[in-house]
Amino acid sequence: MSLADATEGGIGRPLTGEQVMPYAGIVPATSDWIVSLSTIYYDGSLGASRSLPIAGTVSAGLDFKVIYTIANLVKTWGVSVGGWNFASSFGVPFQYTNVSSFNGILPNDHATQFADIFFTPVVAGYHFSKSDHIALSVQMYAPTGAYSVGRLANAGQNTWTFIPTVAYTHLISSQNIELSANYGVQFYTANGKTHYHNAPLSVLDVLALKRFPGGWGVGAVGGWIQQLGNDTGGLAELTGGASGHALGVGPMVTWTGKISQTPVSASLRWVNEFQVSRRPEGNVVQLSVGATFQ
Repeated sequence: MSLADATEGGIGRPLTGEQVMPYAGIVPATSDWIVSLSTIYYDGSLGASRSLPIAGTVSAGLDFKVIYTIANLVKTWGVSVGGWNFASSFGVPFQYTNVSSFNGILPNDHATQFADIFFTPVVAGYHFSKSDHIALSVQMYAPTGAYSVGRLANAGQNTWTFIPTVAYTHLISSQNIELSANYGVQFYTANGKTHYHNAPLSVLDVLALKRFPGGWGVGAVGGWIQQLGNDTGGLAELTGGASGHALGVGPMVTWTGKISQTPVSASLRWVNEFQVSRRPEGNVVQLSVGATFQ
């Protein structure tokens, strides 16, 4: 039996290819409020030959169906200092979780609950040129979501997570093409109820988009999740501490325009995970809509 390490509870915070957004490296110089709503659907499985720490025990043979929706607010500061612009964000998520054991070892569980809030105190963006942009931040999750040691279906993880992040965008204006990447390393505090301490996770997501007249765009998105080091504490001793990883790729469609003079945007992506080791493997679909207000 191979052992699934890499995140207590199975899925963890990152899903493959879901962290990067269009214009990821660009912080506008304007003073705006950007409101968005994103829904992610994940359908994945952990095979009977792999196991992970969940619900206070170690189990294999699990199916995961998760609908994660986050309402997010971004405030761009309208401040320019030496070519740098700044923003802040705050998100409130809720989640439907359905976890079932196809080998019958654990009882099935499902729940709709608030998940851990997500916020970024400061995003600092720098414009190297009209084509090249970078954004630096430390993103955070707070352990505010519903969590119970004995449940399979937990929306919260009962840990703080700190994610130093760099995002980069390159625009090829002559072809109306965008290339963006988002890279972060997730550092977890220990779970105070189980004493399990997730190892850091390296998360790289990239996208390429070709935009057309009329506001439509098509492209591809991909992601790579890699655990750095071994988990420690709690049930980590029973799972061997081997690191996990996942790769995924898929298509993406976007649209930008205006409704009653309000700039709006929407995107839809599908990512198929492959080359997965010691993590659940499946498919991810994300639908996002947003609007910008001055």
